Amino acid sequence: MNIEAIWFLLIGALFVLMALAKRFIDALPMTGAMVYLAVGFVIGPAGFGLIRLDLFEDRHVLRLITEAALPISLFAIGMHLRAACGHPLWRLPLRLAAPAMMLTIGLMTAVGHFALGLAWGPSVLLAAALAPTDPVLANELRPREAGDDEPLRFALSGEGGANDGAAFPFVVLGIALCNAGPGGLDAPWTLAGTLVWGVAVAIAIGWLMGTFSERLFATLRIRYGNALGLDEFLSLGLIALCYGATLLVHGFGFLAVFCAGVALRQQELRATGNARSPRAAVQDVTPADHEESSQDPELAHAHLAESMMATSVGLERFVELALMLIIGCVVSAYWRDMLGWTPLIATAVLFVAVRPVSVMLALAGSATDRRQRWLAGWLGIRGVGTFYYLLLAMEQAPRDVTQLLAPVLLAAIAGSVLAHGVSASPLLNWYYRSRPGGGAS
Repeated sequence: MNIEAIWFLLIGALFVLMALAKRFIDALPMTGAMVYLAVGFVIGPAGFGLIRLDLFEDRHVLRLITEAALPISLFAIGMHLRAACGHPLWRLPLRLAAPAMMLTIGLMTAVGHFALGLAWGPSVLLAAALAPTDPVLANELRPREAGDDEPLRFALSGEGGANDGAAFPFVVLGIALCNAGPGGLDAPWTLAGTLVWGVAVAIAIGWLMGTFSERLFATLRIRYGNALGLDEFLSLGLIALCYGATLLVHGFGFLAVFCAGVALRQQELRATGNARSPRAAVQDVTPADHEESSQDPELAHAHLAESMMATSVGLERFVELALMLIIGCVVSAYWRDMLGWTPLIATAVLFVAVRPVSVMLALAGSATDRRQRWLAGWLGIRGVGTFYYLLLAMEQAPRDVTQLLAPVLLAAIAGSVLAHGVSASPLLNWYYRSRPGGGAS
């Protein structure tokens, strides 16, 4: 059998199918990620066996693929969040990405140790890998355009962008505890300083690179007519430069790329203003006038930001397909282990107890109403971020630990794709209809 030909046919058919069936899928309680996961399962070992991925043998390659893909989604999310830094909207994602995430880690660590019988190191590692919500699979929850100030969408998107990087220090701590000997950590204060440095330098580099890149590109366009076209190169170039520079100084690259997207959008907001959205500012420009309007001081910033965001969102669709096919193939190999009591109990406790309680406590006293808090508590999608941290742990933590944690993390990912994928659209439709005055989603 010509396996290469089969793969070309399979991927081509999947692309065409998703393009033709998009409206049909949108009308049903399902998502594209569910389709990709199912296809990955079918072509994996439990189905036709077209591809066989071994988490341990292939962990390095899989980790590199996931690591290269995640920053694209994080940058796209940052570009969607168009609100001035001092705006009250930012309090919601900050509450979710910091207090709610730390509460989740604390509660899941307790569940791992006292309910599942894990040692403290594996418990922390499990909790930290499960804590971040997913930036790739939450398309339904994002602001519909840059400038959309619906608080629930803004909060969940901002959380998904920030907490993938914010969870990194806790994952590192969990790995360190798993590798520690009977005497515990050798240099706990050195590790703590390294983790604080990683967060601080990531925020600084991301913000500086996003700010100065936007200013540079816009200035070159307005004054000299340069940096026109190939905006996909500008987007990918900024993402790669920001991520690489942050890693070079031992920072957390995921957080840096998200901050770069936010900073770039902040520059566009200052230039365009709140009077109109960037999409409205450029929507009447014809293709023939695109280059000329891209040099217009009043439109250049909006053109640049919208084009870079559109490029990132387009690339993100390919990222979602590729990564969910990979995860589906892995699930196809481990599905029996995922149906054990430990993975099922941990997943259920996370979804119906730990996540809702953490969000309700973190959002207490905020401007959100009860419906928004309950929806935010339920719609905490787990996916690619958790998969990346599993692969990272497989490279750096003891094998016996990751063999124990892998079924739990994979069960949480697959369970989230199915449970949240089925419920997200109906719940959001209900939420919009139940608002004063109703309204469509």
